[in-house]
Amino acid sequence: MLTTLFLDLNSYFASVEQQVQPHLRGKPVGVAPITGDSGCIIAASYEAKKFGVKTGTRVGEAKVLCPGVEIVDARPRLYVLMHHRILKAIDRHIPVERVHSIDEVSCRLDRRQRTPEAARELALRVKAEIAKSCGVCMRCSIGIAPNRLLAKLGTDLMKPDGLVILRNEDLPAAIGHLSVQEFSGIGPRMTKRLKRAGVRTIAELYAKSEAEMRALWGGPFGERWYHVIRGAEVREKPTKKGSIGHQHVLAPDLRTREGAKSVGLRLLLKASARMRHDKYAAKKLSLGLRFEGDRPSTNAWNGPSWDEWATLGGECVDSGTMQDALDALWARAPEGKILMVAVTLHDLVPAASHTLPLFGGQNRSESLSKAMDAVNKKFGANKVYPASMQDARGHGTGGIAFNYVPNLELADSVQSRQRGGGEKRYMSDAEMEGLIEGSLRA
Repeated sequence: MLTTLFLDLNSYFASVEQQVQPHLRGKPVGVAPITGDSGCIIAASYEAKKFGVKTGTRVGEAKVLCPGVEIVDARPRLYVLMHHRILKAIDRHIPVERVHSIDEVSCRLDRRQRTPEAARELALRVKAEIAKSCGVCMRCSIGIAPNRLLAKLGTDLMKPDGLVILRNEDLPAAIGHLSVQEFSGIGPRMTKRLKRAGVRTIAELYAKSEAEMRALWGGPFGERWYHVIRGAEVREKPTKKGSIGHQHVLAPDLRTREGAKSVGLRLLLKASARMRHDKYAAKKLSLGLRFEGDRPSTNAWNGPSWDEWATLGGECVDSGTMQDALDALWARAPEGKILMVAVTLHDLVPAASHTLPLFGGQNRSESLSKAMDAVNKKFGANKVYPASMQDARGHGTGGIAFNYVPNLELADSVQSRQRGGGEKRYMSDAEMEGLIEGSLRA
């Protein structure tokens, strides 16, 4: 029985840029936070993908692979604004049940929508509504199946602008030829384990018994997989937020220890403000660094890494205590040319269960952190900040993580001012919304 519609927006960031900049339509486009040759592509249009340009490709390499590629500034806030516009378009035809990322959502089919004919007609209406309300460049692939795992797999079978329906009777024939890694949730490590057991394709996974699946996964999770790949719906446990963090690839002028430390503090304050807004407290903090390797590379993912964590003396909400812990971690960090910094708050607990400080100094520190949040919310991000963050205020301004859509109500969730397409001035939210509206008539 069909139960789930999964929607995946195709080459999302690049498609948004092609929509609001009509001269980019039909051309190879790469989106990058740093547009110089040392920058890294975070999204590529399908025209660029044909030349081998993909997420993670260096800008300089992209220009070699595809000489005519257009490199455009990443504009995360614009992509979030378009995201909310797309959600409204989908909601006009079917409620969005769950947002998985900036470019992926799933919806629950009602009883009238569960036949292949009705589900297909619904999917086509959703596609038409997105094109009408958000733009012709905002193509999506839709998968419809008996559960979310199979519906998501369906979106990968036909791109761009695909529509795939997987019924119980289609399984495993329609997907058996695919690698097991095509299933969301089977990563490289599990793929290697399955390969050692002689399982490379989905068909070979289907051939395993429930007991064999349990053995492959080392527990009851294998039994869950046995039923899910056959179309069963398995109750999902409510997700619990366990960490909040940010990472940032450093601009060339900040690839010094002091520059990296200032960006690290910037990321910490950003994460702690977000944590307090979500009403959590943290017990641990970690610092992660990536360095330039033996063979110099501008790709921050290629070099050696280092990371360590520190306790925060209990359930912590104040930035001062976190900054002390971060300083202690920096004192233990190895020397080297730092390319990327990551700061993460771990072991989150609801603020309602947060133990109140015993000492007045801690109370004052918490009150100061909350007061800074209030000032920055009213007057704009980083109106109040530590002096040691001075040189990093314009860095780490916010990208979009895979499974987290920035909350625009937070002063520092994602940079509020975005450069206009090809222009040197900056645009307000209203101007960006106007840019989207204007593109619908282009």
